[in-house]
Amino acid sequence: MSTFKKELQYENVKVTNNAWDSNIIQTNGKYLSVNWNSSGGGAFAIIPVGEVGKAPDQVPLFRGHKAQVLDTAFDPFDDQIVVSSSDDGKIGVWKIPDDYSFINPKFSEDKDGEKYVADVSEPIKFLTGHSRKVGHVIFHPTAQHVLASSSMDYTVRIWNIETGKDEIILKHPDMVTSMSFSYNGKYLATVAKDKKLRVWDVRNNKIVSEGKAHDSPKNQRVVWLGADDRLATTGFSRLSDRQIGIWDAFNLEKGDLGGFYTVDQSAGILMPFYDDSNKILYLAGKGDGNIRYFEFNNDELFELSEYSSTQPQRGFCMAPKRTVNVHENEIMKAYKTVNDLCIEPISFICPRRSEVFQDDIYPNAASDQPALTAEEWFSGKDVDGPILFDFKSVYDNTKPTLVAYSTKNIKKEKEQEPEEPHKQVETPKAAEVKKVIEEKPTPVVMPAINNKSNIDDVLKKDNGVSKLLQKAVSLDAVNGAENPESDESKDVKDEEWEEVKKPVETSNKSNVSGRSSSASKTKQDDNQPGTIAATKVIEAPKKSNASTTVSSSNIVSTPKATNETPTTATTSSTSKSMGLKQSVDKLSSLVLHLESIIEGLTKSNLEKDDRLKALEDKVNELLDKK
Repeated sequence: MSTFKKELQYENVKVTNNAWDSNIIQTNGKYLSVNWNSSGGGAFAIIPVGEVGKAPDQVPLFRGHKAQVLDTAFDPFDDQIVVSSSDDGKIGVWKIPDDYSFINPKFSEDKDGEKYVADVSEPIKFLTGHSRKVGHVIFHPTAQHVLASSSMDYTVRIWNIETGKDEIILKHPDMVTSMSFSYNGKYLATVAKDKKLRVWDVRNNKIVSEGKAHDSPKNQRVVWLGADDRLATTGFSRLSDRQIGIWDAFNLEKGDLGGFYTVDQSAGILMPFYDDSNKILYLAGKGDGNIRYFEFNNDELFELSEYSSTQPQRGFCMAPKRTVNVHENEIMKAYKTVNDLCIEPISFICPRRSEVFQDDIYPNAASDQPALTAEEWFSGKDVDGPILFDFKSVYDNTKPTLVAYSTKNIKKEKEQEPEEPHKQVETPKAAEVKKVIEEKPTPVVMPAINNKSNIDDVLKKDNGVSKLLQKAVSLDAVNGAENPESDESKDVKDEEWEEVKKPVETSNKSNVSGRSSSASKTKQDDNQPGTIAATKVIEAPKKSNASTTVSSSNIVSTPKATNETPTTATTSSTSKSMGLKQSVDKLSSLVLHLESIIEGLTKSNLEKDDRLKALEDKVNELLDKK
């Protein structure tokens, strides 16, 4: 990850001081929208991405709301369309003028001949229907002109922007604090103030799954994890610990998968963003300068790294995947607010040599072409996912090749993959992120001794037991049976005990986490993704399918003048917290292994006693005959 030079940042911005929990800024890769701190009703600003530097004191604003603007969203299929939600209960639909400029605005003259900056004060239309403030707006991922909005009136409304009508109303018992569409847009996940997580079949106005989310009444966030039937939530425990939860979207009643991940005890909500192409979950802390990212694999999160800055952010957003710089191996681009006066771009880069196209980190991604019209979607038509484009064509600077996402193709690829018998589930290998390449270990499953044949094999290979038996026989022949608990036998046992104990001690020194798991789960080596040095990079393996997992280890950020501090510490509170699951797995496996060894030694001692007694009886019999 790297930050840009100060002259490439957006300065002299006036971020709103409204305390409403939204992302405050949004981007479509071409423009940035900023909830503006202005008087005389609500306003927001649009900043072209290329207009960097210090903004003038007078800038054009998008005005029209009678109260504060709380959230904005860009149309994913039209770069010039943006919507805004406000405290006045309305949703504005705006068109950005083609000749729009933020730094060099157009001026108008008043009646006295004085010039002033011309604002954009006339939206295309206002969407009305909510009876109270509208807090959040998001666009549908596959159908054009379909918008979801949540309000303090306890409803989520699904709008057809073309007609201006709220076609569907999803009623909740409390205020919705976050929502996220599924990959194909058929379902909508919502989390509300009643601490319930719900998944809706939107067009049937039906809850298909519902369950309790985080314990704290503080706001929670939810994000759908790409094409998987999984959700990620961020919230707080009763003790105000920041948490992450992973859920089966259609079995919320069973609770989260494996327990919550405890992050830290900061007060600000974690804003989640998911990159489906590389299976990476990004979490930006509101009110702190940290950006954490994790690899999602096999229903678990594996910590990759943490970007730390002394400058806290209140606003944060991710650009669409299609806007990344392929020739520089940029895998994600983000923007954060700094002290409510500046917007800073951040680039996540996989530092490989870029002479050739890196197909494993650039699988097909969502394009700017809709798969359905609003009319088709509201009439019940479905698709498997968005229209995808080929990154290779972008790299070659040719016209992008579009392809429809299909679950049939994915199933076919899986069927063609050869099955390996008794293959253990492997922890994903994380990708390279900065100059140093290091391999991440695969999980280790400790063997258990649970039957006689295994015990015999162990005893045959155990030199210590053989030495004990040989010495006992030789001494018995001369002086009678020797005490099996001799000093030398104890030394042998102590040596074996030390061999078992050492990895346990190493495991105890590794990072710990707030999650636990059963000993029957796949175990991991000590070098799990909890402790990774700040300059380390892990190379991702190339896979045959399009959904290649690419992750990153800790990243060295390029410091800029007085605005941030690069991460240099090897461990952090988060890494300690997130690493406990893997450490517990390892410790559990070692305990099982130790128990099996003790059981084997116990049985061998019993057998040795029997042999010694038989030998003693034989010696006595020979003596009696003499």
